[in-house]
Amino acid sequence: MIKYLGSKRLLLPHILAAVGAFPDVRRVLDPFSGTARVGRALREAGYEVVASDLLRYASTLARCYVAADPEVVTAPAQRILDELAALPPSPGYVTQVFCEEARFFHPKNGARIDAMRARIRELALEPTLEAVVLTSLLEAADRVDSTTGVQMAYLKAYARRAHNELTLRMPALVPGRGEALEGDAREVVGAVEADLLYLDPPYNQHSYLGNYHVWETLARGDTPETYGVAKKRVDCRERRSDFNSRVRIAEALAEVITSARARHLVVSFSDEGFLDRATLEAMLAPRGHVGVARVRYARYVGAKIGIHDPSGRRVGKVSHTKNHELLFVVSPDRASVERAIAAVEALGSPVSESSQVPLPLG
Repeated sequence: MIKYLGSKRLLLPHILAAVGAFPDVRRVLDPFSGTARVGRALREAGYEVVASDLLRYASTLARCYVAADPEVVTAPAQRILDELAALPPSPGYVTQVFCEEARFFHPKNGARIDAMRARIRELALEPTLEAVVLTSLLEAADRVDSTTGVQMAYLKAYARRAHNELTLRMPALVPGRGEALEGDAREVVGAVEADLLYLDPPYNQHSYLGNYHVWETLARGDTPETYGVAKKRVDCRERRSDFNSRVRIAEALAEVITSARARHLVVSFSDEGFLDRATLEAMLAPRGHVGVARVRYARYVGAKIGIHDPSGRRVGKVSHTKNHELLFVVSPDRASVERAIAAVEALGSPVSESSQVPLPLG
């Protein structure tokens, strides 16, 4: 799966342990699905999953990893991937904007992405099959990008991986029952009934659209006007999320929690977020008993490189490289909450990889 700010890869065992403490849970709703990593893991564990996100690249990943039936889509998707892999390079929008005007990819790979994007549009595939194919392209592009993991900036010199050949792979699909949606979490939670609601909302000012604008463009297959050194889509200025606002996040999240049509909740939130633990506990309390597990967690890799000005000159130091992820477990059933917290705490804190990060530009 793609590199992602806020990825819960290392916390998957903790999340699954929390959900598994509720014996009556069969259907789980994840309305901030991101890379669909959690949704995929829940589906693989035997739950029926509904995954949703407001952004197109995220809903595409959800349609691939949560909704797609591998028995149905694997063979036709592989035929299409083989066809795409054989296409000659054809420089276009991606090459111009993300390889020449910016430097997110090497031009040889940009030209291949352009050719593949054009062919996918021509094929006019049904949505689930298209999602599997697009996910393969997104993941292939991620393996040859030249960033520290977010698209707010690119590296001064191409990363070593950027010189590799872009290679399509079949996404690692899992069997199970699932559905993927695209929409605002506040609307989705009121429309979808589930046994458990898993919430992993944005928690600070960093916009996922701004951080992953290239993936949004690849998933949409469009050619938007751009701005700035990072060549962001112009709609990054317009599609502002209330969850990225210190002023509006409390009201937005409270609306999600109040509207939820689920008996149990598991909420993941960083202790560096706009809302503190006490505020969140008070917000969740009307839904039942609230338990909190505090898990030490590595900050995103970009936090390790310090603060730099647009020329690449270091102008600030790293303050800390660790924070804590707070897992809130909420239910009318106190015993299940206590079991969930005990199961999470028994796992301890995840071990994260260290990495040396080149200096970004932009």
